[in-house]
Amino acid sequence: MSDFFAGPGLADVVLAALALEAVWLLMGQKRRMLDVLLILGPGACLVLALRLALAGADWPWISMAVTASLPLHLLDLRRRPTRFAP
Repeated sequence: MSDFFAGPGLADVVLAALALEAVWLLMGQKRRMLDVLLILGPGACLVLALRLALAGADWPWISMAVTASLPLHLLDLRRRPTRFAP
């Protein structure tokens, strides 16, 4: 069991759960594909970076996954209505 938590196995489970959540949002909640991508994309990128790190990937791949999460997160924040606007 410790190998599962020390290796990329747990990250795979989280990525699968994110994929199931994406399907649920698209089918059950009738969300648009762009909305789902912006909601789940940043987290999926960070979990992918974790998975790559645990699997022993080279640093450029890990940094690309981490870097990809930022623009998705910023786009998601921009599309949401702000409660703290003056």
